[in-house]
Amino acid sequence: MAGTDEEVVAAADDALYVLTAVLLTPAKFPSVLGDDYPEACTALGLAPRADGYGLVLGQDGGGARWTVVIDDVSLVAVAIASWDCGMEYDLSPSERTVVTALPGWPLAVAVAAPGVPAPHDPGPDISDQPPLSPPDTGIWGPAQRRLGADEIALQWAVWREQIDDADSPAPRSEPEEDAEAGSPEEDPEVGSDGEEQASQGHSGIQRVLAEARAYVDSPPPLGRIRSSFAPGEARTLRADGPGWSMVARTDDIAFVLLDDEPGEVLPIGRGPELPGLLEALERLAVRPS
Repeated sequence: MAGTDEEVVAAADDALYVLTAVLLTPAKFPSVLGDDYPEACTALGLAPRADGYGLVLGQDGGGARWTVVIDDVSLVAVAIASWDCGMEYDLSPSERTVVTALPGWPLAVAVAAPGVPAPHDPGPDISDQPPLSPPDTGIWGPAQRRLGADEIALQWAVWREQIDDADSPAPRSEPEEDAEAGSPEEDPEVGSDGEEQASQGHSGIQRVLAEARAYVDSPPPLGRIRSSFAPGEARTLRADGPGWSMVARTDDIAFVLLDDEPGEVLPIGRGPELPGLLEALERLAVRPS
């Protein structure tokens, strides 16, 4: 950095026009940044903190992009809840809550502050730290896969109504039997283009189920399994792993996305195996406080 950390924080905090804010906690973090909470923190150069952080994204008086990291998580949570309800909320963190200020934005922001120059990264005279930038979601990969899982969790009913339970493969208890079953027949399964093609012996699904079962015996990094609200007494369960994401309702089926199958969304039927697995994962999941 050009100058001390305090000088950089002061530069970012001077007339910062707040555009948006997000939580970075074990239970809720921008999944585009990583498969779990520690990975998301690492992407920003932050040490995982038990209580998490609030990320305030805005522009300074010159239009430069800044991400101000604060430790007042509840302040950011209240601001986000207010904005989601269509209410105004003046998010103005006090200086004592600021952990650091990072140049750039780690997420795409579609709005800009009025009356200041267009958003741009701070110059080297303020910070020689490489500015943050959103992950590339223009091509299929981990970031796009996780965003796809986010969308399914948000629009569960829309995705669920496209699935005929008779076409959703139920997990098998013995993967070896799948290998002996021959070539998987092409049954319907929702893909990004609306076409369907899943099979009961899909090797990717079997790998995901095996790795998810392994989480029960050896818990993964914090935030890799998360639980959130769902209608009734159910929960929406989200699990991620190397190259895969799974979204499920504890009282229903699951959907899987894979890095090596661009744009495809693979349903997993409930069957006799899935309920027990989801129940076990739910016990390990991090819930919003």
